[in-house]
Amino acid sequence: MKSLADRSIAIVGYAETRLVRRSGRTALSLAGEAVDRLIAQTGIERARIDGFATTLAMSEGGNPFYSNLLAEGLGLSVTWCQATEIGGASSGGNIARAAAAIQAGLCDVVLCLASDAVSTIDRSVQSGHRTEYCDPAGYAGPLSAFALLSNVYDQRYGLPHDALAKLAVTQREGALLNENACDVLRRPLTEQEYLDSKIVSDPLRILDCVMRCDGASAVLVMSTRRAREMGFQKLVHPVAYAERINFDPTEASGDMLRTGFTDVAPRAFNAVGWKPSDVKMLHWYDDFLIALILQLEQTGFCGPGEGGAFVKAHDMTWRGELPLNTGGGQISAGQPGLAGGGVNLVECLRQMFGEAGARQVRDAGNAMLSGIGVIQYARTWGTSTVMLLERSQ
Repeated sequence: MKSLADRSIAIVGYAETRLVRRSGRTALSLAGEAVDRLIAQTGIERARIDGFATTLAMSEGGNPFYSNLLAEGLGLSVTWCQATEIGGASSGGNIARAAAAIQAGLCDVVLCLASDAVSTIDRSVQSGHRTEYCDPAGYAGPLSAFALLSNVYDQRYGLPHDALAKLAVTQREGALLNENACDVLRRPLTEQEYLDSKIVSDPLRILDCVMRCDGASAVLVMSTRRAREMGFQKLVHPVAYAERINFDPTEASGDMLRTGFTDVAPRAFNAVGWKPSDVKMLHWYDDFLIALILQLEQTGFCGPGEGGAFVKAHDMTWRGELPLNTGGGQISAGQPGLAGGGVNLVECLRQMFGEAGARQVRDAGNAMLSGIGVIQYARTWGTSTVMLLERSQ
């Protein structure tokens, strides 16, 4: 998405709720809390918001009018409305879609929302290959799929258990300093405790896996010109975005480990003339730790099979030279269903706004955000997205 490179689009504010296990609330209730906080933080009038982009909610599965009814519940009357259903890539995807809508003149000020209460109730129904092939064989969705990916990686390169342990501890350190992280995850963790944790789908340990919870996040997007007119001082610009849906659908490559990140990362970097070494921090989708290893290898930070060595060689905590998921990521903060990508997006913005408190990184001048969505049967994930962001000078 080269139209972002001129920094004509700005993110001016963000807000989120606490992440809570079995909150007993609804996606609308959580959304209302996040939006109220965003309005209070930015001072924007609700009536000024004329664009609305939302993720879907597993707790509201089957509602064909979800985005419209959610907007109504939030008191919004808009000229453009978007519900995005590319899974965990939807939050970043909505920023890009909001930018395109603004540039097309469809709206002026866009609310991008992610909200789900999936640990309270899950109404989603995933059909297709799930009901035809997976469920009858006991193939338990993402858990089985990522175990299969991990097994392939293990056979080819050797699974880097020590590096995965380090990643688990790295992200947990961030969660300990994140008051919005799920309480059950805000406990100290050692590498040995990770290695000793229960195997749940060989070779995946329970601490390799994300935990579902309830929560919401909200982000406000407008043109940079409009942001300046309205007096916003802190701006974050999405400067590049690339998306790939169903990478290698015919499996022509014959390589289950090869994902869409081999396509979207070069396209995003080329749009602004960056290379991996230019990136100051990573806010990457992390439903399973192995996904972080694969992303390192396929976005150009290291070569195939070298992800574990890269992790071992670098400090990726909030103090380090390449901070990763500084609020704990989803694995150590919690995944609010299909709103999960919002967890990493909001932490990215918090760091870039210089508002991360005790876990503030040294240099938050730019960032790389990623998204993953849908797990196909006996294949890698179906959606890969990369967004590059830069703080206004």
